[in-house]
Amino acid sequence: MPRLHMHVTDAAEAPLRVALRELRGKLEIPDHFPPTAQAEADSAARAPRILAADGAVATEHTLEDATELPLFTLDPPGSLDLDQAMFLSRRPGGGYRVHYAIADVASFVTPGGALDAEAHHRVTTLYFPDERVPLHPQVLSEGAASLLPDRDRPAVLWQLDLDADGALTAASARRALVRSRAKLDYAGVQRILDDGTAEEPLALLREIGLLREKLEVDRGAISLNVPEQEIVERDGCYTLEYRAPLPAYGWNAQISLLTGMAAAELMLASGTGILRTLPTAPDGSVARLRLTARALGVDWPHHTSYAALIRTLDPRRPAHAAFLQECTALLRGAGYTVFDGTAPPASEAVHAAVAAPYAHATAPLRRLADRYTSELCLAASAGVEPAEWVRSALPALPREMETGTQRANQVERSCVDLVEAALLRDRVGEVFEALVVEIEEKDPTHGTVHLYDPAVIGSVEAAPEGPALPLGRRIPVRLAEAEPGRHPVRFTPA
Repeated sequence: MPRLHMHVTDAAEAPLRVALRELRGKLEIPDHFPPTAQAEADSAARAPRILAADGAVATEHTLEDATELPLFTLDPPGSLDLDQAMFLSRRPGGGYRVHYAIADVASFVTPGGALDAEAHHRVTTLYFPDERVPLHPQVLSEGAASLLPDRDRPAVLWQLDLDADGALTAASARRALVRSRAKLDYAGVQRILDDGTAEEPLALLREIGLLREKLEVDRGAISLNVPEQEIVERDGCYTLEYRAPLPAYGWNAQISLLTGMAAAELMLASGTGILRTLPTAPDGSVARLRLTARALGVDWPHHTSYAALIRTLDPRRPAHAAFLQECTALLRGAGYTVFDGTAPPASEAVHAAVAAPYAHATAPLRRLADRYTSELCLAASAGVEPAEWVRSALPALPREMETGTQRANQVERSCVDLVEAALLRDRVGEVFEALVVEIEEKDPTHGTVHLYDPAVIGSVEAAPEGPALPLGRRIPVRLAEAEPGRHPVRFTPA
């Protein structure tokens, strides 16, 4: 799991962008699509396929017209690869109905073609601080397949019925033509939700989101409010800051999570599927995390569960932010479980952080597995067998997704190292206030510090003959190295 979300403003200085381009070359990240794949994308953008519920080309049918639904999208500003759009309403007699449209990527990607092969090679969209390296060509991912406003688009349209407490009572998925009415961003949505001016479909995002968060607490699920790391310009200089996600971000995530859980249940009932799974963290890992909490001054009463504790933390506080970063260690080991014919035992079908079966279902423009989840759920919902092209791809998907995830994590780690070194390269020798957030078990003179300002995490090395680093203590550290592309930031106790 990447340790940080990170992005750079459009005003970022040119040398940093040059260094990021060099990093992409070093990591052999593709900078274009093969001509045959691009040609297929261009053709599909002009004339997408019309598919039936079983994934076969529906030559005699047209898509159901659901363009009357006033859907809206909610994404970061400037995003064009819009996978999801929603419309929220109340049900007569109580409860809620969620219409959730997912980009129908299968309508644009022919199985076995050059574009399909390239998607299986790339696996995921890769996020660098200055740009995205997309899973699909931009003519699709930011054009014909994206749920951009005021444009008709083929989609997988979910209908999710909830009771008055927000619990799922019925779920179905079908292909339809949809039309988003508005492209919203988190800050704007949070503002109108807070001032009470939001119309009901948007106001229900908070209402349903809060109910789903309560159900999440009741399940004992884990929800990490990890702050984003952002490069910002201030007085002509660039620095790093942490930014806590807005509540609207979490409420939007709850709708996506709801859909992923519904997808998992549909596939389990049908006997064919691909789940995102995570084993329960061993007791030893939780015990070590308790020691870290104690060292960081995070109050963790013995009667309080790990899941309950992290909901009380404030990511704006340095010690809490550092602890939240350490908490991601318990979420490592996630993978994909495929099955065809017999559903796996319940113990092997659960995602420990979700505390329920779960599937990646809502980001097919950016993640390979989601395209197959959509096809399996469409078939299961219609009571038909999934297409052979879907079934034949399942055995290889876990390994493909693991490889793609490892590549994405390597990109994330490399970008963090590069940007931190680039922003601090002219400050070697300076002293900073820092929190010791980790020490090496074999050598307690080596560890990791979390600077108070700027928001940098780096290694610290004391003299071999010196005392052990004081875990959880605030200490002054001197920047010893920071060379972009060569040496990540390294500190010594001052």
